[in-house]
Amino acid sequence: MDLEKSIGYIVGGSLRGNLRARLTRKPEEVQEGSFVVIDGVPWIFYGLVTDLQLGSTDPRFADEYLESRIDLDLANMLQGQTLYTNLEVMPVLMQETYPEGSLPTGAEATAPGPVKTIPQHHTPLRLAEANDIEAIFGSPQDPGNFVVGSTREQGHPICIDLNKFVKRSSGIFGATGTGKSFLTRMILAGLVNYNAASVLVFDMHNEYAYTDIDADKGNQVYGLYDKFGEKVQVVGLGADATIHGKKPISLEIRESDIQPEDILLLTKELNLRETTETTLSALVTSFGREEWYSKFKAMKPGEKIVAADENGEKTIFAPSSVEGWADSVGVNRTAALGLHSKLRRLFDQNYIKPADRIASDGLSVMIDNLKNKRHVVLSFGKYENDLDYLLVTNLITRRIREQWVEQSEKFRTDRTKFPEPRPLVIVIEEAHKLLSAEMGSQTIFSTIARELRKYFVTLLVVDQRPSQIYDEVMSQLGTRISGWLGDDADISAVLSGLASKDQLRGMLSHLQEKEEVLLLGWGVPMPLPVRSRRYDDDFWQELLGSKDRKQGTKKSESDLINLLGY
Repeated sequence: MDLEKSIGYIVGGSLRGNLRARLTRKPEEVQEGSFVVIDGVPWIFYGLVTDLQLGSTDPRFADEYLESRIDLDLANMLQGQTLYTNLEVMPVLMQETYPEGSLPTGAEATAPGPVKTIPQHHTPLRLAEANDIEAIFGSPQDPGNFVVGSTREQGHPICIDLNKFVKRSSGIFGATGTGKSFLTRMILAGLVNYNAASVLVFDMHNEYAYTDIDADKGNQVYGLYDKFGEKVQVVGLGADATIHGKKPISLEIRESDIQPEDILLLTKELNLRETTETTLSALVTSFGREEWYSKFKAMKPGEKIVAADENGEKTIFAPSSVEGWADSVGVNRTAALGLHSKLRRLFDQNYIKPADRIASDGLSVMIDNLKNKRHVVLSFGKYENDLDYLLVTNLITRRIREQWVEQSEKFRTDRTKFPEPRPLVIVIEEAHKLLSAEMGSQTIFSTIARELRKYFVTLLVVDQRPSQIYDEVMSQLGTRISGWLGDDADISAVLSGLASKDQLRGMLSHLQEKEEVLLLGWGVPMPLPVRSRRYDDDFWQELLGSKDRKQGTKKSESDLINLLGY
């Protein structure tokens, strides 16, 4: 090791705890979370600085200001001998080293693995360099590696492996105003550009499809469609959907697609009673799973008819009324009337229609595009309330699950006859609304997070309150990218299920509120705080390269007008 690069040497520690290193540089040159390398023989160790501690050989030297009492040169010499700084280092990985020329011909060097021993006393350590970063996180030039940011001290690029990223569900977290949406846009751009999986974005706030203006800085914020064109299909909820003045493909929901489990998901939003499940079961028994909704919607509360019997004429509830149906099947009238009244919010939504009034099956078109290596952004347009978001996302995802499970089973039955299903990443914003502890057993999303990766479907959850997401779902997230979080419960949720979470807590709570994130979880080789990339022109130029620059010179005037949103 080049001693000029050394920043200190090991002075103590244990395998179960952290290592202690004596710093030989000014403490201002090293930060909490710094990526350091301990150059031992025959092992090299990769670790993170978790704490810096000032110390002295005698407390009196630390307590007294020597420069005012003795010669300055002598004071500096004494301070160098008596005052020091210790680093606390969490070793994360170790790798066997080979002296130059000692590796047998044709043999491969061992990959970094878990730490199982410790370095000797006085083993030097240094800040990680570019080749160390590449050894752990891979090179930006390698296929599938996406640069998410850089080390905070020296600016070395840090990659995530998109092939690994899409194999398990993942999460992007951060308090409001920390740049979480820009980070999500960058990750989505990387996924679409690399095309390792199809991406379905449930765009609750109409942010991801078309170019918009940043409300804080006034800069253009590029949309995925405007950069990737026909690779990305934009779908709007409702026949009259418009997004930033543009007309996307319309999605309307067939009444026959709505199932009782979709209604039960809305228990909190609609303030449904405990009797709801019984009433829904009776409706399905009476009319079947495809017609119960339309038949119930058509019922008229309080409608009466005049009927004749042996005692003469009397007024009774019509068979087409809610009360008449309830009496005929033995359901409590009040319960039936209450459910019908509360479902009025759905009955009145014009994006839910009978099948014969829908011009095209937008849902089938969406799914076909996802199967055929295109990406879909579903914008909710004017339907931005929780009721619409919960209903539509759950309904669509349930349909996707059915088809991907069917495809996967066929593929495993006969791989020569049936193709491997296209991997799919489903992106959900405001994830706690769909994955809360109360909703955890009812939504299809918790099922996907737990078990659907074997059917080639994973989630990318985006949220500012991870503590409100079901614990079982959080434990299934492979890669977690988190910005600053101010709430202790949110920090604990992001770190749940991870080793050394006590040390990582400090790194997460000390991030800058903008442009710094902590990478952690199964999807990255080791946790690391990084300075995230900016979502700007330079990002797109680096991502798309000369191809984008050449295409930019050929855009027509109308293309430019559409791009700018005029």
